[in-house]
Amino acid sequence: MNISHIEHVGIAVPNLQEAIAFYENVLGLKCFAIEEVADQKVRTAFFKVGQTKIELLEGTAPESAICKFIEKNGGRGGIQHIAFAMEDGVANALAEASEKGCQLIDKAPRKGAEGLNIAFLHPKSTCGALLELCEDPNK
Repeated sequence: MNISHIEHVGIAVPNLQEAIAFYENVLGLKCFAIEEVADQKVRTAFFKVGQTKIELLEGTAPESAICKFIEKNGGRGGIQHIAFAMEDGVANALAEASEKGCQLIDKAPRKGAEGLNIAFLHPKSTCGALLELCEDPNK
């Protein structure tokens, strides 16, 4: 598995507009994109900090992974996942992780925000952290 860098840190938030206001007005960051990913039932907002992005995530349906995460967190948001950029592709990384006994949430890459190919590794086999594997199909 060849990880080039942390692509982004995903933070679940109960209210996207309030969170955007905090990141812009208090931290001085600039939101550069807001996007809805309908099949994941989520709206996202992105900020750049150096070479890494922060992805704020708001669930759009009660059954979404983000809404469930916030519910488990007592109605508060928090760090939901860390995403790694894969130099050798998500499909190859999934195959390698599976061969090494890692429990996969996704058996094959799927489309995520910003047009990235993504897949998730289950926290039960990653020492408790939800890990996202990403690749830009245009690179």
